[in-house]
Amino acid sequence: MRVAGIGCRRGASAEEIEAVITLALERLEAGVRRVDALATLAEKTAEPGIVEAARWLAMPLVACAPEDMRRVDDRIATRSERVEQATGVASVAEAAALVAAGQGSRLIVPRIATPRATCAIAEGPGR
Repeated sequence: MRVAGIGCRRGASAEEIEAVITLALERLEAGVRRVDALATLAEKTAEPGIVEAARWLAMPLVACAPEDMRRVDDRIATRSERVEQATGVASVAEAAALVAAGQGSRLIVPRIATPRATCAIAEGPGR
């Protein structure tokens, strides 16, 4: 299972979310540029841009609890002090991708950032 973890600033549009997912997918080998689900911090699952992007892409949106995301802290590749102060998680995109991809998952695309959104892709057995 491949999961795109999503982080964003409040009010980011579905277009911005979809664009950062596309950038992350471009980092994968040709022929395997797909994900099975989107994941984010539980409190962000009501963010209109994320909800709309999941609908457009016809993908499930997985809500990740902050405590589960903190459990994978030793496996994230990038850290943001600002994000950690705001959410309690050092990288929303990377941690959400790892959690939703399941135990033993690994990052295959570290966090990609645009001005208003982030995306990371993890691969694993699923939850």
